[in-house]
Amino acid sequence: METPLEHLDVVVVGAGLSGVGAAYRISTELPGKTFAVLEARSAIGGTWDLFRYPGVRSDSDMFTLGYPFRPWTEAKAIADGSSILRYIRDTAEDPRIRERIRFRTRLVSAAWSSRDARWTLELEVTDDDGGTERRQLTCGFLYLCSGYYNYEHGHEPAFPGLESFEGEVVRPQFWPEDLDYADKRVVVIGSGATAVTLVPSMADDAAHVTMLQRSPTYITAVPSRDRFSDAARRHLPAGLAHHVARAKNVLFTQAFYQLCRRRPELAKKLIRTQTERILGDERTVQENFTPAYNPWDQRLCVAPSADFFRSLKSGKASVVTDTIDAFTPHGIRLASGQELEADVVVTATGLSMLPLGGATFTVDGHPVDLGDSWVYRGLMVSGVPNLALCVGYTNASWTLRADLSSRYVCRLIKYLDRRGHRYGAPVTDGAMTARPILDLTSGYVQRAVSAFPKQGDRQPWTMRQNYLLDAPTALHGNLAKNMVFDAPAPPAAPAPELQEIHA
Repeated sequence: METPLEHLDVVVVGAGLSGVGAAYRISTELPGKTFAVLEARSAIGGTWDLFRYPGVRSDSDMFTLGYPFRPWTEAKAIADGSSILRYIRDTAEDPRIRERIRFRTRLVSAAWSSRDARWTLELEVTDDDGGTERRQLTCGFLYLCSGYYNYEHGHEPAFPGLESFEGEVVRPQFWPEDLDYADKRVVVIGSGATAVTLVPSMADDAAHVTMLQRSPTYITAVPSRDRFSDAARRHLPAGLAHHVARAKNVLFTQAFYQLCRRRPELAKKLIRTQTERILGDERTVQENFTPAYNPWDQRLCVAPSADFFRSLKSGKASVVTDTIDAFTPHGIRLASGQELEADVVVTATGLSMLPLGGATFTVDGHPVDLGDSWVYRGLMVSGVPNLALCVGYTNASWTLRADLSSRYVCRLIKYLDRRGHRYGAPVTDGAMTARPILDLTSGYVQRAVSAFPKQGDRQPWTMRQNYLLDAPTALHGNLAKNMVFDAPAPPAAPAPELQEIHA
């Protein structure tokens, strides 16, 4: 006799910052539901467990990157990676979370059946000896909290002459534990958050660190400590102080973002004035920190306590804005003819984006083509029932949107139960102008834009980068708007197919 497949009410994919937060919300807001968290790796923490390069840290304050239900109590507002990892793991020690996590379990594919009102998940499970086997389980709702990056492969441009380089080439995503760069010449290729973190972190031990960027970039200095939040924690109970600090930082971050989008020339002037004041070198600012694009056309990099700029002023680090002609045995030759000598080259050229964690999806036998789909309320996909994606903000802390998404999922599941529905799926209601789901000009976004759902030109089909607007919708908005549900029926009655959604 064939053993029936295990069935769960909800499956969460990923045990990183988002997945642990989702597990908490499900366990507290849906206490009667069965659920599991599937984690492909053998540890909790996601990004914060995987990335081990020097100085790895958040570029968002911990009062907003942290969970609203677990106050951040450490001194630094901009925290290092090990502190964030410890915070996530401490949160996951809650038995309601820890006992639900299944490690070394990777989602390979998911098939939705409207007749059965459930997902059938194909899983790859790795044992203690490294062997793998395929297993299946079913669930009523699937919530993907695995982010949108490819954690197995970063973006690796083809560099001419790389094979001739006699030094060591390092990728931040796979940092060697035994890398010795003391008293060596280091070139960091890139100008994103990873490069801006690496330069000051390596500068104290290396002979010299050069950041090589193709074009100028914006970098803003922010305090490592938040004096307002420190004062709130001195005078208010921990929970209240956390909420006050969180609210202040949400408002400040959103105000600065709106300034950048609505008054870009003023924002440029403010950023440039700050950089000139710190560096005291107008020419360096003009050549390396005055981009042609507007602030927040690409994600804005931050330097806690101006550490990046201080490493430049000390002479331990420098910035060169040029393009690579070719690698040489002893370094990199630039298009200008200059050669940067290097013993170690770090390719901080960015991550690659990967939709749905690389898994494949079908609905009633029809493959799901994300590129032809639309994103609904920033977390569901048109025509796909009982599926949600956790995608954070690009202009603010990831957790702000991630937590709203988790709470929305809980509200939706309660709504389905209350109305007697087994499933619901978003449907579009007419032609829309399409825009990328992440409205940034950054290379990593543009390279992957066609593989992700589009956002439209009106609600609920836009990916708003605004917590103040998203919070009321996620917590109190109309759950039936632009949604179709199966008709309430006795358990034995067959549910209608969703074929019309794919027609």
